[in-house]
Amino acid sequence: MSLVVSRCICGVLSRQTTSSRLHSGLYKGAVLSPWFSPAVTLKTSAPLRAEPKKKKKADPRREQMVRERLKKKLKKLERVPPELIPIEDFITPTKCLDETRERSPPKLSFEESESRALLLKEWSRYKQKQHMAEVEAIELALEAQREALEELKLESIELYQAALKPDPLLFPFTHKGPAYTPPIPNYEAPDGKYNDVTKVYTQ
Repeated sequence: MSLVVSRCICGVLSRQTTSSRLHSGLYKGAVLSPWFSPAVTLKTSAPLRAEPKKKKKADPRREQMVRERLKKKLKKLERVPPELIPIEDFITPTKCLDETRERSPPKLSFEESESRALLLKEWSRYKQKQHMAEVEAIELALEAQREALEELKLESIELYQAALKPDPLLFPFTHKGPAYTPPIPNYEAPDGKYNDVTKVYTQ
């Protein structure tokens, strides 16, 4: 009803304004512009009676179920142990695992194997005697040093304290740097060209 009334009022007003302007001569010689249109072209649209969508009421049970599912997924992820990064240095390449490259040990005669075993025993006895001789020589040197320090302590305590100090001239060390090629200040050595093939592991 309101729509019909508003259209009627607009129609009557537009007719009156156009007739009065035509009688007064305002439109004589004037060019109608789309920017300045008469009131006849004014139209009204129907009032929109739109209503915003009603928000659905959140079901607390459904939300609780979603939370429980997320908790279960998190627990499953925590149970899975983290993936360890392999150490490539400890992995034997496949070309070294080829059985065709395996060399069989040389076959020795009985006399040769016996002579090698006797030689190995003789060598072990020799090295044992050498080790015992070195230990005995070190013990004798330490004993002689201890007796000499005790005698020196009885003679003079000052000399005894001086003998206990380390001698810097016992192992002399002299070092002279390069004189003809002094280092360049703020010089960064180039790394050279290389292809980075490092594998990146992500958890």
